[in-house]
Amino acid sequence: MGLESVYQRNLEHRAHRAGWLRAAVLGANDGLVSTASLMIGVTAANPGKDTFLITAGVAAIVAGAMSMAVGEYVSVRSQNDVEESDRQLEIDHLAIDPEGELLELQEIYIQRGLTPELALEVAQQMHSHDALGAHLRDELGQTPQNKARPIQAALASAASFTLGGLIPFAGAFAPTAGTIAMSIVGFALIGLLITGIASAKIAGKALLAPTVRVMLGGSIGMAVTAGIGHLLHVNLA
Repeated sequence: MGLESVYQRNLEHRAHRAGWLRAAVLGANDGLVSTASLMIGVTAANPGKDTFLITAGVAAIVAGAMSMAVGEYVSVRSQNDVEESDRQLEIDHLAIDPEGELLELQEIYIQRGLTPELALEVAQQMHSHDALGAHLRDELGQTPQNKARPIQAALASAASFTLGGLIPFAGAFAPTAGTIAMSIVGFALIGLLITGIASAKIAGKALLAPTVRVMLGGSIGMAVTAGIGHLLHVNLA
């Protein structure tokens, strides 16, 4: 098998998508569910308050997108800090005790099924080529493909939240006041269906289970919020 074929086969794996995919799916799902839930809750508590409903929807999308972006950035940046700290520890260990680090790598390969002799030979070859890279990869599981990328995650989360939130928000423009709630629910369910299918496709999974999971979770969130709004029936006039 040539190098080009190996490269193409590696591209078929989806581990390199994990960071931004998680942020994008989470953002889109949150945008759909939180915006739809808030607007349904407002509608249930104050039927007929169309202007307030639209204002609430816009506020929910903007505040939610910013919250998702900042939260995702802080979270993933903290993961970066841990990765960088571990990298520096490995640099220090290799400088202080290279022989001990070599034996540590040998033990890792033994646990993976190699004989002690072959494990030592492989560890020596890896140390002579790129000792730090070998330890980061085989000891700590750090690879360029799964490296935390905070800015990418923040942008993916904010953009997907906004797109997700705009779908149920469109339901607020139903032609009659009595159909607004059902319109929001309908748009939200369509959005959840699209999100579920898209996440399954990108992850390379069968469509049914991820799609049902996303739609069921979103439906429960909207139902609970609508019920609370109906029970409170707050008068905002």
